[in-house]
Formats: sequence, structure tokens, C-alpha cells
Amino acid sequence: MSLSLFISQYQKDMISVNKILLVCFLLLTLIGFGQPTSDKLRREQVRLEQKISDTKFLLSKSQSAKETSLNELKVIENQIIYREQLLKNYDNQIRAAELTIQSKSQQIELLHGKIDRLKKQYTELLIYAYKRRNKYGKMMSIVSSGSYFEAVKRAKYLERISEIQQKQFLAIKQNQLLIKAEIITIEKEKQYKVALIKDKIKEKAAIEFDRKKQQEVYQKFKSEESLLITKLAEEERSKAILRERINTAIRNEIAAAEARRKRAEAERKRLEAENAKSNTPTVAKKSEPTFSETKESTKLSASFEGNKGRLPWPVDKGSITESFGKNAHPTLRNVTTNNRGIDISTPKNAQVRAIFEGEVTSVLNIPGAGKVVIIKHGNYRTVYSNLQDTYVISGMKVSTKKVIGSLLLDVTLNMSIAHFEIHHVVGNVVKCLNPTLWVSH
Repeated sequence: MSLSLFISQYQKDMISVNKILLVCFLLLTLIGFGQPTSDKLRREQVRLEQKISDTKFLLSKSQSAKETSLNELKVIENQIIYREQLLKNYDNQIRAAELTIQSKSQQIELLHGKIDRLKKQYTELLIYAYKRRNKYGKMMSIVSSGSYFEAVKRAKYLERISEIQQKQFLAIKQNQLLIKAEIITIEKEKQYKVALIKDKIKEKAAIEFDRKKQQEVYQKFKSEESLLITKLAEEERSKAILRERINTAIRNEIAAAEARRKRAEAERKRLEAENAKSNTPTVAKKSEPTFSETKESTKLSASFEGNKGRLPWPVDKGSITESFGKNAHPTLRNVTTNNRGIDISTPKNAQVRAIFEGEVTSVLNIPGAGKVVIIKHGNYRTVYSNLQDTYVISGMKVSTKKVIGSLLLDVTLNMSIAHFEIHHVVGNVVKCLNPTLWVSH
């Protein structure tokens, strides 16, 4: 083989090696890009499975109750929604697995082609090296050069040939390892896909069962519309009383804070007047640190706002059975209810916890509606209703997830319902916020 031919071969080899390295880099990039999407789908699957587990637990308890309730109908509806979301999640994961298998199969085919070319080139290099396997052969190649510069060039070329051999060998080995890794990944994806398909079949059957149960409960309540209307009117009266008591408590708190501010301002002016008369410096009393309280309140408000969407639930587990705002009645046509917060069905006598650090400003006792705890978080208030027992008093500081009480038990449901609200206070104006936008579950 002539020197010029081998130089040309060397350049081709280097281009081939560079292409292999580029392919390897692209493969790793694609794998890394697809991984977050797959992980996100699996995290969503775990979240939905937990929600389904919660609703199944609640339904198992409601089945042992004295009578079927509308709350049970709402829990069944939630369970169907979660199951349908889980089916979509399975579909997305199955498609992702199929794409991964297809992509990796193409990558393996590409790698096999590269290995075949590398082996062919490597064989040619070995033959060339074999023919010049002794030091005299190498020496003669250099000595027989036409000039000194050509001799130097040949010496460097022979060194490069040795380097290329090593690189070709490593490239072949690396590609073989990549192929093994890809085959293992494909097998895992296939197994995972099969498991997902089985789970999907189970979920479809579970949805059909839930829908039959939902229809049975629905038909039962359709036959009792007059009774439902009477019961709904009673519930709305209870809600109105609760709403007024909460409003009054927050208004009283705002008025008390304003009164304290005015007293502090009057005291400050009185001290300034006395100071002006006597020309003696007077320090304000430390018992009214209104500025530091305002500063602390502002900081707490900002911290509460900064955690929007990440605040914990007021209960450990449960299912939202009445959302914020207008809610269509599950069986009565053209009948809606208006909720200033959310209602969460939970296991009986579940404990309630503060969703953020703050100060308890009110603990109310409402006959027939349990107890209510209001916690101040700067300019925000969180309200926890339908409590049987409370473990806090007004003025107490609480931390995030601090247990503040336990819920009343609804004997007819064999479960408890937590009513939770978030209010934003701006001056004398109080606005109800949608809790589902603030808490994460």
C-alpha cells in the first residue's frame, strides 16, 4: 500500500471516528431529553393512584354507613375522573415506551453498521501493521525516503497509524457496549409496556363498575327530589350562619387592629407634644411596636404568596367533593350551590392542620355546625370549619402542618367533611380566594 493511499485512508478513518463520537453524543442527548418526560408521567401516575386509593377508602367507609349519601355520589364521580386521567396517563406512557423501543432499535441498527465499517478498516490496519511488523521494516520505510522532510513525514505517519489502531479498537468496544445497554433498555421498556397494558385493562373494568354504581345511586336520589330540596334548604341556612360568623370575626379583628393603630398614633402624638413643651427627648413605649408588627406582617404575606400552589392540604388525605364557587347539584336539575371555599371528604374524625405558619385570631363555636378556627398569615386568613375539637386558642402562634383540631363525624356518611377557606384582606375589604389554586395535593 502506497504512502499517499494510507494518508487518504487515515483521513477517512479520522472522519469515521468523529462521526461515531457525534452519534454517541446525540444518542446520549436524546436519551437524556426523553427521560424527564417519562419520569414526569410516572410521578403523575403515582399521584393519581394515591387519589384513587383515597376515594376507594372513603367509599369503603360510606358503604357501612346508615344510608347512601350525595357525598358518596360525588366521591364516585371523583374516582371515575381520576381513573380516566390514569388511563390517559397509561396511554401516554405506552406511546412513550413504543417510541423509545423504535428509537433504540434504529440506534442499534446504526451502531451495527458503524461497527462493521470500523472492523473492516481495523482489519486493513492490522494487515498493514503485520507487513511492517519488525523495526527494520519501519526503518526501511523511513530510510528509503527521497528527502529528510519526507522521512520525518513518514515517521509521523507511522505514529498516527498506531494511534488510529487504538482509537478504532476503542470505538468498536464502546459501540458494542452501547448496543448491549440499548438492548437491556429495550427489554425493560417492553416489560414495562406489557405491565401498563394490563393495568389499563383493569382500570377500564374498574371505570365500568364505578359508572354502574354511580347510576344506581343517582337513580335512588332522583326518586327522592322533594326530600333533597328540603335538606338542601337546611344546609344553605347553616352555611349562611357560618358565613356571617366568619365575616363578623374577621371584621372584628380588622376593627381591633385599626383601634390599636389609632391608639398607638395618638400616644405618639401625645409624646411628641410633651417633648415639644419640655424640650426633653422622649422614647415611645415598647409595648406598642406597631412598625415592627407591620413589617413582620408584610413579610409573612409575601411568604404566603410565594408558596401559592405549593401549600399543603388542611387534611392528610381526602377528596374534594364540593369545589370553590358555583357547583351544580349532582341530581337536582338547574340547582346550584355557591361555596366560598372547598369541602374535602376525609376519613372519620380526621385531624386538621394549619397550611402555613401564622397566628390564631379566632376560635368560634357554632351550634349545629361545629367549631371554626381562623389563622392570620399577614394579610391572608385561612378558615377551618366543621371541627369537633380544637387544640389552639386565640393569640397562639402555629407552624405549617401544626394540628389545630379534629373533624366532626357525620354518622350518616361514616366519614368527616372539612370545610376550608382562604381570605385576602386589603384595608377593610375581604375577598374569598379559590383554595385549589393555593394548595397542592
